[in-house]
Order: sequence, then structure tokens, then C-alpha cells
Amino acid sequence: LLLETHQGKGSAYVAHNKVEIDVARDAEVTRIVLIEEPEDAISVTNADVRLEAGGRYRQTIVTTGAKLQRIETQLSHGAEGADARLDGLYLLKGSRHADLTSVVDHLAADGTTSQLTKGMVADQARGVFQGRIVVEKGADQTDARMGHHALILSDKAEIDAKPELLIFADDVSCAHGNTIGALDDEVLFYAEQRGIPEAEAKAMLTQAFVGEVIERIEHEAARAVAAAW
Repeated sequence: LLLETHQGKGSAYVAHNKVEIDVARDAEVTRIVLIEEPEDAISVTNADVRLEAGGRYRQTIVTTGAKLQRIETQLSHGAEGADARLDGLYLLKGSRHADLTSVVDHLAADGTTSQLTKGMVADQARGVFQGRIVVEKGADQTDARMGHHALILSDKAEIDAKPELLIFADDVSCAHGNTIGALDDEVLFYAEQRGIPEAEAKAMLTQAFVGEVIERIEHEAARAVAAAW
């Protein structure tokens, strides 16, 4: 288990972090990344992950953004029973920005990837999701799923999403989905009619929306840390 936190203090700093992770044959790695930086910071985080046959890699990123922020994951998928899960959650307000970018390259047959990213942006914040899954020639029986779902809580907020599948093999099962919307007014009205204040109702709905990403963390202690954060 890797529990990684990025917490900055000070003003207008620039940070560039890089991590390389090798998941050996039949090994398992869980990486939880919690990022909370000042609103005027600029930061880039790169992760290069190599997943060998039979290995399991679990990654969850939770961020509140910065002035400019990019969190990028490049995963080389050895397949042959290897399984990857790449999840993300961005919660942005003010004029914060966060870019979650990932590329998963399936190099051999019989590999799985599951990816779920959720976001919520308010005020004048901007969220970016760029996800690409590549299934190389010969990587048959690949099963890859990618989903990005976000809520916009202000008419001045912005979300840009670009999910991609590039498939060069036969006999694969791949899918991607993307939804962007606002809180359901009918549900809010229903809650208010039952005496729940508007602010509390919105908090309940947004917590339920983003909570799915946290619940997918299999490691119990890591899930508790992320939920508390």
C-alpha cells in the first residue's frame, strides 16, 4: 500500500513530482494519492507504472486542484491476467484547475482495466479529464471499461472531457462513457419538502455522487483515510 499526500504551503510555488512503479508478476500494489495545494500553486505529477503478467494495480487520486494542476498516469499493461484499476476524484471551487490525464497501453492478451473518474466544479473552477486506453495488436480478450461523470454547480464553471479507446485487436470487450450535468432540481425539491434545508440537501447529494469512487478502494484502512480526507 502506498499512501501519498501532496500538501503545499506558501505562495505561488511550482512543483513537479514523478514516481515510477513496477508491479512484478503476480504482485499487487494499491496507491492512494491525496492532493491539497494552495489556490495559486502550479504543479505537475507524473506516474509511470509497469504492470507485469498476473499483477494487480489499484490507484485512486483525490484532488482539490490549484492554479494549474496536471496529474498524469502512464500505465504499461502486461496483460496475461493482469488487472488495473485507475480511479480519480476532483472537487474544485474558486478559480482552481485540475487535469487528470491517463494512458493505459494493453500490450498482451487477457488483461483487464477498470477506470472511474468523478468530478464536481463550482464557482469559476475548471476540471479536465483525458483518458486513453490503447489495445495493441495481439492483445485479444482485453476487457477495458472507462467512465467519467461530473457535476457543474455554477454557470461559470467548466469541465472538459476526452475519453478515448484505440483498439487494434480482435475479440475484445471495451467501453467508455461520459456524462456532465447539474444537481437534480426535482430531488432537491423533494428533500426540501421533507424539511431538509437546501444546503444540507445539496451536501447529501454531492457526497453520494462522489462517494462511489471512495467506496471502490478495496483496502479498508486506505478507504477510511480517503473518506475522512
